[in-house]
Amino acid sequence: MAEDGAAATVNTAGSSTANAMAYLQDEMKADSDAVPPLNLGDLDLTTDEFILDEVDIHIQANLEDDLVKEALKTGVDLRQYSKQVETELQRIEQASIKDYIKESENIASLHNQITACDSILERMEGMLSTFQSDLLSISSEIQTLQQQSVSMNLRLKNRQAVRSQLSQLVDELVVPSTMISVILDSPVTEQEFLEQLHELNNKINFAKELSFRETLACSDIQDIVDRLKIKAVTKIREFILQKIYSFRKPMTNYQIPQNTLLKYRFFYQFLLANERTVAKEIRDEYVDTMSKIYYSYFKSYSGRLLKVQYEDVADKDDLMGVEDTAKKGFFSKPSLKSRNTIFTLGQRGAVLSPAELEGPILIPHTAQKGDCRYPYETLFRSQHYALLDNSCREYLFLSDFFMVAGNSALDLFNSIMGKTLGQFLKNMATYVSDCYDSIAVFLCIHIILRFKAITAKRNIPALDKYWEAVLELLWPRFELILEMNIQSIRNTDPQKLGVLDTRPHYITRRYAEFSSAIVSINQTFPNERTNALLGQLQIEVENFVLKMAAEFPSRRDQLIFLINNYDMMLGVLMERASDDSKEVEGFQQLLLARTQEFIEEILSPPFGGMIAFVKESEALMEKGQLDKLKNDEARITQLVRGFSSTWKQSVEALSQDVMRSFTNFKNGTSIIQGALTQLIQYYHGFHKVLSQPTFRSLAVRSELINLHHLMVEVKKHKPNF
Repeated sequence: MAEDGAAATVNTAGSSTANAMAYLQDEMKADSDAVPPLNLGDLDLTTDEFILDEVDIHIQANLEDDLVKEALKTGVDLRQYSKQVETELQRIEQASIKDYIKESENIASLHNQITACDSILERMEGMLSTFQSDLLSISSEIQTLQQQSVSMNLRLKNRQAVRSQLSQLVDELVVPSTMISVILDSPVTEQEFLEQLHELNNKINFAKELSFRETLACSDIQDIVDRLKIKAVTKIREFILQKIYSFRKPMTNYQIPQNTLLKYRFFYQFLLANERTVAKEIRDEYVDTMSKIYYSYFKSYSGRLLKVQYEDVADKDDLMGVEDTAKKGFFSKPSLKSRNTIFTLGQRGAVLSPAELEGPILIPHTAQKGDCRYPYETLFRSQHYALLDNSCREYLFLSDFFMVAGNSALDLFNSIMGKTLGQFLKNMATYVSDCYDSIAVFLCIHIILRFKAITAKRNIPALDKYWEAVLELLWPRFELILEMNIQSIRNTDPQKLGVLDTRPHYITRRYAEFSSAIVSINQTFPNERTNALLGQLQIEVENFVLKMAAEFPSRRDQLIFLINNYDMMLGVLMERASDDSKEVEGFQQLLLARTQEFIEEILSPPFGGMIAFVKESEALMEKGQLDKLKNDEARITQLVRGFSSTWKQSVEALSQDVMRSFTNFKNGTSIIQGALTQLIQYYHGFHKVLSQPTFRSLAVRSELINLHHLMVEVKKHKPNF
């Protein structure tokens, strides 16, 4: 049905188009009949030459119009429709004319108003044109005023700049009467004199600057400024020289006038800038005065310190390997109350503690009154701390007052302290050449190392070369003394050392005390050369102990001697050296090895048969040949019954013998405990062997002591602290 409707619509549209075309043709025919023919020339559409393509295009375009489509669709008669449209247009035209006629008065009024407005706007245009021209005139005047303002401002700045310079010039050229009166009459210690001196220095510098520019006004004030300068230089010279001369008075605390000079350090700056001859005179006078003061003070102080030194000092025979006689008696009770020892550190190491290292210096006359005596390193510390303190203060004063730095400051310091430092080095060389107290020398080395660190912390390089010079004197001497001690032990003949004794030898005690002292001191500033020499010394001591032990006829006494000496040396070393030091570890290993051997040695007499049987049986068990001992029933029976009947007495005798043999109670106790532990292990091994199938049928197994019971009984024999 839809397709039929669509077809009907197409047919209707087609018939409408056909009707329209027929109508147009009729109209054209009628018009051609009514109108006479026209000669249109090129515009003649009826000629054969005219192409009808464009006509088709226009027709097609009109047919696309909505109204035409609607008319064609409804089948309206175009002629009638055209007349209807024309009639409607005429009606509308008549209505529009009536409306215009009706509103003619209003239109005329609107015209008059528009004309009036146009006249007003014309007058306003004239007024605005006049105003615009006035504004243009004002803008040009403003630009002119602005240019004049900029020009005036520039002239003002130039005048102000000239005024400022001229004002400063005039101020600098004027020498006020106040300055003249103060420079001439006021004491140099007055604050106003110092202030006016600053002003005078500025004027002198300004006058010099003007003279280079050849300013004529400079000549007006040059004479006055020169006279004031001469007067100021004269007064300052007298003041500073007076302060320097006051240093020379006996018992004067020169730090007080030094502090006074620092308050007036500008005086020397003024002299240096304006009168270098006077400045050099003052500097030379100060250097000469302070050089003599320091030399005299330290020479006197060092001499008085030596009077409170210990009278008993080491000589070339006081070496580690020298025989201990009544004359030398190093480790016997000293005759003096505070006598210094050669190889023992004791309280001497306290000189390196921070509290004592930077403590007050010794007062010699006070020590003499109290009849006090001190080791050399204590005197050395006091002397050099006084030197350090005074040198630091002097270096800072020179840098501040004389305005020097770097090498100039060092040269000035050396010109003052050089003679004193040279005397120190001379005295040190004299002492070192005849010194055999290695601990004293080593302590002095570490005192210098610590003082060197202090001056570095204070950023005072003045004494660096001196510290190095002192160390160059001390290190070789210390190494020489140490090598002499090593050689003395190497050359020691055990047969010349008197009666043999299993107790610790005095030479090993000397070594232990000395080595612990050096190791403890050397921990803060380690030195490889020192460690190497200590290693050589340790080797020689170990060889010496072995040579001494070889003098004993029995192995038991040899072991007792070795253990006693190793234990003593280890105990002394551990008091001061760290547990992981090379010396401690070495002697620990030696002591352990010899102790284990000694335990085997003391267990052998009472229990040697059982121990031998256990070792033999264990060896055969490992090879699977224990049956070889199957026929040793009599031997086993004797061992079981012998142990059961004598072990208590043997353990008691062993304990007493060990405690008598070793001087160190703790060490003896440790050996007893080790021996009893070893005995229990051997007896446990004896039990284990007899429990094997080879011996399981032996009747004597029932006589074995219960292992737990044995352990309980053995504990009763362990000494208690």
